[in-house]
Amino acid sequence: MTAGGNTVERSDDQDAGARSIGVAVLGMGNVGAEVVRIISDNAADLQARVGAPVQLRGVAVRDLARPRAIDPELLTDDPGALVARDDVDIVVELMGGIDPARGLIRAALENGKSVVTANKALLAEYTGELATAAARAKVDLYFEAAVAGAIPVVRPLMQSLAGDTVERVAGIVNGTTNFILSAMDETGADYEATLAEAGRLGYAEADPTADVEGYDAASKAAILASIAFHTRVTAADVYREGISAVTADDLVAAKKFDCTVKLLSICERVHDADGSERVSARVYPALIPLTHPLASVNGAFNAVVVEAENAGRLMFYGQGAGGAPTASAVLGDMVMAARNRVHGGRGPLESTYASLPIAPVDDVPTRYYISMRVADRPGVLAQVAGEFTKRSVSIAAVRQEGAGDDARLIVVTHRAPDRAQSECVAALEDMDAVIKVSSVLRLEGTDD
Repeated sequence: MTAGGNTVERSDDQDAGARSIGVAVLGMGNVGAEVVRIISDNAADLQARVGAPVQLRGVAVRDLARPRAIDPELLTDDPGALVARDDVDIVVELMGGIDPARGLIRAALENGKSVVTANKALLAEYTGELATAAARAKVDLYFEAAVAGAIPVVRPLMQSLAGDTVERVAGIVNGTTNFILSAMDETGADYEATLAEAGRLGYAEADPTADVEGYDAASKAAILASIAFHTRVTAADVYREGISAVTADDLVAAKKFDCTVKLLSICERVHDADGSERVSARVYPALIPLTHPLASVNGAFNAVVVEAENAGRLMFYGQGAGGAPTASAVLGDMVMAARNRVHGGRGPLESTYASLPIAPVDDVPTRYYISMRVADRPGVLAQVAGEFTKRSVSIAAVRQEGAGDDARLIVVTHRAPDRAQSECVAALEDMDAVIKVSSVLRLEGTDD
């Protein structure tokens, strides 16, 4: 076989009569390099766990001239040819992006090869297509690493909780935004300064849009919601807000309410008055009480809290990104797929039997935190409260700070449909007595 102009001999290693399991890796960035290293360094352990030797057949890269810590004869710049090889049983896709990854994964599945991927953006849009291809070919499609790096949350949802009813999955699933918000909280620095520091330290990409505007978290929310509620959810179904509008003042004010601010991915089963159910999937920065388990998750760490009817509340916490942690999740999937190859059987299939409708964010009950600059004159508070009353939104707390031109009013509401809450904000922005609505955040993690 030809690999980037080099000839690679097919290996037919045998161990106690067991055919070796051939693995192809697509992409050799931070995660791919760690996966290749672990396969090489832990060959004996992997063989013992799988029941057969695990043999790296090739690694697809963009630039063959770049020096890499790997036998150059294993490298190729033709991923299509690598995927098509007869001696490849498992394809590990770590290229990222939609294309050409989508086509390569489909080709692998249609040719009877199991696939392991960490590609959250692809899965958030095309899980249905890829899962269907895997089912037709009777092979595995695993993606534990796509949601929260090393944190095992996909497999518990698909397997450990398969006999339970999941009501809610909420978590911090983006390390960049959690680092930024944690640093703002600790130092009092503003968003722009903290983002720059995150970039300097390597926590933020040169273009941080996918992270700070919530796109990355929304992709992960779509995957989690699909699994938890047996309903196909795409990234387009997820309501999304990022953290770029969060200010240092918001974090200071949050402390006065015994809260902090986190970017949350929330997937929950919505129970309507008529007994029907819908799925809500949303991403936004929110206040959470300091007593909530997610409040203490700081820095680049991730955590996911699952609430199930019988199991109760479960929390999964750990490194959500990075080469070695993500590679750990990838290797876990690879071992499962390899065992299935050796011993027969398959992993769990996509489950969409419930096919619940998606609830728009307008219909979802939420709480609001609203900070505004107001004219410091008699009757303003009554006018503000009147706008909430008109829309049947109850006020839980009011705090006024400063005086004169610096008068600031903070309102925290009780739970009400998000539509009514947002209509209140729009009405406040039109009031003469309100100089500016400076911040609007939701409040999560409370019972009222």
